[in-house]
Amino acid sequence: MDCIGKILSVGTYPGRGIIVGKSKDGKYAMTAYFIMGRSENSRNRVFVEDGEGIRTKAFDESRLLDPSLIIYSPVKVIGKKTIITNGDQTDTIFDFINAGKCFNAALMTREFEPDAPNYTPRISTLINVEMEKLHFRMSILKSDDGNPDCCNRYFYDYDNIPAGEGRFIHTYKEDVEPLPSFEGEPVRVSLDGDIDEFSENIWKSLNEDNKVSLFTRFIEIKTGKYETRIINKNK
Repeated sequence: MDCIGKILSVGTYPGRGIIVGKSKDGKYAMTAYFIMGRSENSRNRVFVEDGEGIRTKAFDESRLLDPSLIIYSPVKVIGKKTIITNGDQTDTIFDFINAGKCFNAALMTREFEPDAPNYTPRISTLINVEMEKLHFRMSILKSDDGNPDCCNRYFYDYDNIPAGEGRFIHTYKEDVEPLPSFEGEPVRVSLDGDIDEFSENIWKSLNEDNKVSLFTRFIEIKTGKYETRIINKNK
């Protein structure tokens, strides 16, 4: 089990990624979401707070070319549940949960992004600390090895994982053309540090040319209270 910084420093373009785990003292859910970009449009973004969640925003509105897949709310909160995704499926999950339905049912109505030839996967997680323990689900919706006629939906459920451990899921396997989708189960990683050390470790490990923004949040498992950090390359 490698530390998250070591794993991130190996590749130049994992795309967008979600990390969820438990702090070494067992008190906090450690969460992170980062975005990267290779095009001018993708790099022209920042994270901004939006209520208890965040949204993406164009850094320079005059250079915004196509908002359809880059402007969305990656994080929303409903009670002691936190939703983190890489697209507008955040809203779908939020609406389903608000209506008394579930994470899995929401994502059965969605599929990968329509950005041929990459068909970027939709990655999502639901973090729950309602029972004073950490429970989270992760999902990836992706094409069948680049075939847009087939959508493969995978769901992973983690109940009370060990302290100091987490899971990491991201959109792209490697930096080639076209971009191949992430494969396999979410990666098992070791996590350490307070929220500032955690944030710095992730940010400095991401490729300098391609990283755009990072959101991190520590959620106290017993109370649901949280602390947040946002780092934007564009300032």
